[in-house]
Amino acid sequence: MVTDLFDLNDHVAVVTGASRGIGKGIAIGFAQAGAKVVIGSRSEEDLSVVVDEIKALGGEAVYVAGSLSEREGMQQLVDTAVSEFGGVSTVVNNVGGSMPSAFMDTTERAFSDALEWNVKTAFDLMQISAPFLAESLNGSVVNIASAAGRFPSRGFAAYGTAKAAMIQLTIHASLDLAPRVRVNAIAPGAIKTSALDIVLTNADIHDAMVTGTPMRRLGEVNDIAAAAIYLASPAASYVTGQVLGVDGGIRSSNFDMGIPDI
Repeated sequence: MVTDLFDLNDHVAVVTGASRGIGKGIAIGFAQAGAKVVIGSRSEEDLSVVVDEIKALGGEAVYVAGSLSEREGMQQLVDTAVSEFGGVSTVVNNVGGSMPSAFMDTTERAFSDALEWNVKTAFDLMQISAPFLAESLNGSVVNIASAAGRFPSRGFAAYGTAKAAMIQLTIHASLDLAPRVRVNAIAPGAIKTSALDIVLTNADIHDAMVTGTPMRRLGEVNDIAAAAIYLASPAASYVTGQVLGVDGGIRSSNFDMGIPDI
C-alpha cells in the first residue's frame, strides 16, 4: 500500500533542538512512525521528559544533553546513534534561532551568531553524519529553515539571512550528497510554540497574524512534524533539493512589528 511508504521502521533519526517545540514534535512524530530517535539540546531535564513520552508510546529514544553550537556536540549525537542503534538514517537540523531587531540595532556579533547557530551547526551535523547516511537504505537530511528565509520582513536581517543561507546549503548539499543521501528543507511560517508566546497571549497580535495568513490560522507543531516524516520517509525517495513551505500560504510577513524608518 502507498501508505506504507510513510513508515519509518528500521530508521534511526537524530533530531537537534528537540527538548521542546518543533524539534520535540518531530522527534515524537518520528517515533510514532517507527523510527528510533536520538535527541539533543542543552536541557537534560526537558530531553528526559521527551524520551519518557516516546517510551510511553512504545518507541525507542535516547538523549544527549549539551551545547550543539560546537562540532563536538554534533559528533556526540552521531556517535550515540551509531553506538545505541547501529547507524543513522535521517538527521533533522532544527536547532537555531535569532531574536528580531531593527537593522541599525543589529550588532555584528548578533549577525555572526545567527549564521553560526543556524547554518554552521547544520553543516557540521550534515558532514559528520554523511558517511552513515550514505550507508543507510534511505539516507536523508531535513533542515528546518523558515519563511523568513524566503520572504523579506523588517527586523529579520540576521535571522532571515541565516535561514536563506540554510536553504542554499540545502540545495547545494543535495547535489553534493546525491544519489545516496537526500537533502531537503522545511520553511515553517508562524507555528504555535513557546517562541510565539507573545502572540498567543495577545489577542490583537494573534488576530492580526491570523488575518494575514491565507489559511486563517497559525500553524501547529504537527504540521511541521508531518512534513518532516514525509521528507524522511521512502514516500519522498525521489525528492531532494526542495524547500517545502509549511506556512499557511503567506508570501510576506503576516505581522508588522512596527519598526520605524531609519
